[in-house]
Amino acid sequence: MTARTVLTDLVDQAFEKNEFPEAAREKAAICLADFLSCAIEAADLPWSRQSLALATGRAGECAIIGEAGGFVAEDAAFANAVRGHGLVREDMHAGSLSHMGVVIWPVLLALAGEAADLATRPLDAAIAGYEIGGRVGRVLMTPEMARLFRPTGLIGPLSGTLAGALLLGLNRETTVNALALAINSAGGLNEWPHSGADDMYFHPGFASRNALTALRLARLGAHGSASAIDGVAGLFAAFGRQKAPSEIVLYPEGDCEIMAVFNKEVPACNFAQSPCQAALAAAQQIGAGDSIKTIHLSTYDAALNYPGCNYRGPFETPLQAKMSIFFGMGAAVARGEIAEANYALLDDPRIAELIGMTTVSISDELNSAFPARQGARVRIETAAGAVIEEALDDIRSASPALVRERLSKVAKDRLGAGQTGDLDRAIDHLSRGGNDAASLAAVAKLAAANAGEGVP
Repeated sequence: MTARTVLTDLVDQAFEKNEFPEAAREKAAICLADFLSCAIEAADLPWSRQSLALATGRAGECAIIGEAGGFVAEDAAFANAVRGHGLVREDMHAGSLSHMGVVIWPVLLALAGEAADLATRPLDAAIAGYEIGGRVGRVLMTPEMARLFRPTGLIGPLSGTLAGALLLGLNRETTVNALALAINSAGGLNEWPHSGADDMYFHPGFASRNALTALRLARLGAHGSASAIDGVAGLFAAFGRQKAPSEIVLYPEGDCEIMAVFNKEVPACNFAQSPCQAALAAAQQIGAGDSIKTIHLSTYDAALNYPGCNYRGPFETPLQAKMSIFFGMGAAVARGEIAEANYALLDDPRIAELIGMTTVSISDELNSAFPARQGARVRIETAAGAVIEEALDDIRSASPALVRERLSKVAKDRLGAGQTGDLDRAIDHLSRGGNDAASLAAVAKLAAANAGEGVP
């Protein structure tokens, strides 16, 4: 019998939870729709094409979003994770500083593609994946750790593997072994924001593929260290250089971590969201004929400490621009909107001028509110002497309606109107009662087949 550890307790708690509120399932379906939207829109970006090239020539039962054909599960999971992360607009869990959806959904889509006859409930499995990642991540991840290690790379393997284990209907012992093996694959450095390189896009790909490998090994009888979280060389000791808590509680008082996940409105870093939104709102109040003299941002420590967020240029890649709070603000003000196209204007002189006008300070109020809220205060002084102040107490997230609207638009462009309608209905069916592997597999196929054929 395996000794009791933090990991075995987490698995026991996950197995005990059989019912979820309808709001949590609806949120899971929205997160799936958001993931599909990002993956389709990012399908032709370089990192997406590179990950697709790795899958070419190995036929299987699984779909790669936005592409025709069938692929083996590991290749599909890797490619879909990279695509879902490709816009930097993936869902976000602030407490763990992680993007769990770009690991959870590729794992579940791949497993459902392999075994559509599974009788388990994929939305429930996803909720559990967000739960374990959120609860462990809240304790493990700190702003100091995040300056070195990628939170998604550390938390993602846990999230994806538990979700996969529940979809597969694995028993307790096999699930413990799978999670322990997956924890061994935790990794990902946060050097990329400094260089502007592409490492980040592939972190969830590694996590998704490794989650599938851990699940397969555990099903074949491989044993992992049940003390992989709280052992002397476990996750907390190795990465956090801290002692693990004696207990981590899932679903405290019935709360689900997925309800703390938000869907991004802005295609950029989490910490740039509210500054961009507040800056745009303030700039839109400038009178005709007036111009900006200074911009001041009040923010919180975690935002400025995350790699790349406090960077003012020069900008060599769109990813550097998407990570920079100052570029995001300057581009939003210069263009009068927050859009994907902003982040291609790397040498724009007006954006550079606005960045040079921007000062920043730390707000004790905003500091104390984080991570429950991620606010921003922007003050613009104009040449005519006007003072405009705009405050956001929290990020304005994308509404469910906006998430579905974005999916519908990009899917019509790539898949055609008819298939997009079928995809919309399949997501609704999954959310409103058809919560089974076959329904998820149908969603994956509808998001992939006939890609690029321009079906009317």
